[in-house]
Amino acid sequence: MVSKKRHIEIIGAPVDLGAGRRGVDMGPSAVRIADLEHRLEQLGHRVTDHGDIDVMIPETQRVGAGKLRYKAAILAACDALRQEVERSLAEGRMPLVLGGDHSIAIGSVAGSTDHFARQNETLGLIWFDAHGDANTPETTPSGNIHGMSLAVLLGLGDPDLVNLGGRAPKVLARNTVLIGIRDVDLGERETLKKSGATVYTMRDIDERGMRDVVDEAIRLAGDGTAGVHLSFDLDVVDPEDAPGTGTPVWGGISYREAHLAMEMLNDRAQIVAIDLVEVNPVLDTQNMTGIFAAELAQSLLGKRIL
Repeated sequence: MVSKKRHIEIIGAPVDLGAGRRGVDMGPSAVRIADLEHRLEQLGHRVTDHGDIDVMIPETQRVGAGKLRYKAAILAACDALRQEVERSLAEGRMPLVLGGDHSIAIGSVAGSTDHFARQNETLGLIWFDAHGDANTPETTPSGNIHGMSLAVLLGLGDPDLVNLGGRAPKVLARNTVLIGIRDVDLGERETLKKSGATVYTMRDIDERGMRDVVDEAIRLAGDGTAGVHLSFDLDVVDPEDAPGTGTPVWGGISYREAHLAMEMLNDRAQIVAIDLVEVNPVLDTQNMTGIFAAELAQSLLGKRIL
């Protein structure tokens, strides 16, 4: 059913510090109990579940001053995740990181790009999201770090977050593609426009179709890189199909558009690491969103209709 069998390593990152609504720390469990491991083994892959990184809960942490809520705890969690992702790749595995909120990508992308930087290579980044995630401490209306993660990876924002692991930026803007945004803060709009990253809004998908958008995204992210890190926020999907997420926005991509994108990435891109984030079981209906995330992982890793 798939042309390439992989050794996939599941790494849970139950971070519930970067968002404004509680419950996303249960996201890794929600995707696991949707039979993720068995689904991937059915495709012929070898699967190892590494368990979860240690993460402090908000009740035990100081929020912190200024516009970087729970910065110290998020930085510690992302540093632990960075090391696990880099180790996984060094051992010849494909890390599949289950969030947690999208702040975890600061650590996962640092880990994947660190691994390839040691070989003098770079990675592209394809980022599915309803939001821009491009705020900085100067533009954020909330102080929630999950809304800053893409900016951090592009080298913008808080120096401690930007320089995690000692190297910045983590990805080059010309190899960074954001797909599906429809809810963008005023300040981050300007950041995105100036960043040099390629952004496909929901209007682009409406006008051009998912096929053309993903085709271009693969070309841009893969241009001169060793592969692509995929970071998929479940809130990119319309809440009708993915209700269990903390910041839902109506008018998102459909169930089939999401699967088409994953199927195309499997066929045409060299995906080396994956994030599935922002599954919040507290807000879900009968684990619909956790099951959807597991199904998307299957499509990304080789499941076909025929």
